[in-house]
Amino acid sequence: MSECNHDCSSCKEKCSTPESLLEKPHELSNIKKVIAVVSGKGGVGKSLVSGLLASEMAKKGKKTAVLDADVTGPSIPKMFGLSAGVDTADNGIYPKETDSGIKVMSANLLLPDEKSPVLWRGPIIAGMVKQFWTDVIWGDVDYMFVDCPPGTGDVPLTVFQSIKVDGIIVVTSPQELVSMIVAKAVNMANMMNIPILGVVENMSYVKCPDCGKKIEIFGGSKVDEVATEYNLKVLAKLPLDREIAQNVDKGQVENVNVDYLDGAIEVIESL
Repeated sequence: MSECNHDCSSCKEKCSTPESLLEKPHELSNIKKVIAVVSGKGGVGKSLVSGLLASEMAKKGKKTAVLDADVTGPSIPKMFGLSAGVDTADNGIYPKETDSGIKVMSANLLLPDEKSPVLWRGPIIAGMVKQFWTDVIWGDVDYMFVDCPPGTGDVPLTVFQSIKVDGIIVVTSPQELVSMIVAKAVNMANMMNIPILGVVENMSYVKCPDCGKKIEIFGGSKVDEVATEYNLKVLAKLPLDREIAQNVDKGQVENVNVDYLDGAIEVIESL
């Protein structure tokens, strides 16, 4: 048998089907839809988009959860104002809940000090992410957002193979390398046969507080042409917004009231 390249769509081997690799969630979990938020590189705002999407769905009365799969760089608890310490039971672990009832599980909630680094090898990190799915008692969840680490390594692969993901949202930025960022994420999603819901461009522009003019500080956006190249929808263009930054820094991402992600919310609700 040749070495597996994880591209099940082109595989001729008589091995396990992709469906057989899926793990069942905890027996007390009922998760209806799972959306993975990904990117080909770091620093583009995947966690921000995950947090904002979860907050917006919660405001619509949906039972929402965030699985923080970025084990070595977890920022989800901070933006929701959550600190370490989770409740456990003989049959599993309970996620922490935010003020609006969003359920969250993250490596930082399990560490005695949120500033402690996670110095683990890839397989151990991937195993923890899988346990966030199988061992956490999520209860009833309408929409779960999985904040994936950047790139196409062990953890994103574990997420796509172990969890029944209903769709992927690709996050990118306006710089020249946007094409590479999107291409990596799109190619991985296609290899894993997971639908891509669309692209969100973060840090797209700054709005002048005096005249309201949009200033593209990174140059002209290229997300539209890249989206056309890969036949994707542009779901949103997020600006550099002081209100968003201040609320996230205070752990109050749920207090952000913006309509930038309405297009993404519409696509998610149509699943």
